[in-house]
Amino acid sequence: MGFLAWLGYGESKTYYHTIAELPTLTGSAKSQRMRVGGTVAPGSIHHVTGRIDFVLEGEGKTLPVSYIGSDPLPDTFVDKSQALVEGHPSADGRFVAEVVQAKCASKYEAAPGGTGGAAASSAQRTSM
Repeated sequence: MGFLAWLGYGESKTYYHTIAELPTLTGSAKSQRMRVGGTVAPGSIHHVTGRIDFVLEGEGKTLPVSYIGSDPLPDTFVDKSQALVEGHPSADGRFVAEVVQAKCASKYEAAPGGTGGAAASSAQRTSM
């Protein structure tokens, strides 16, 4: 029973790599399931039959990505958004993603002239 749990754990591991690290991976590391994060390049999102192609940018490097997952992309997945893709690199240099997560940075920034987010508001209330 313990062996099956260990085997399942080994198959479900997902490693995080930066875009700059991908070309340095060798051997079995290239074929492992992994996550890669970056910024969606402006104008790079293209809907193609059966997939969505886009480019991630980070650390002065770019990574072409093909999303083949069945879930719809999040509403926050737009040009210049931060995205985290999960999948594996293909032989042609593209990253084949089965999962895409995105966030809109503007949701987490203080409003112009504001004093900060929820933590600042909470501190202001307790000091009154």
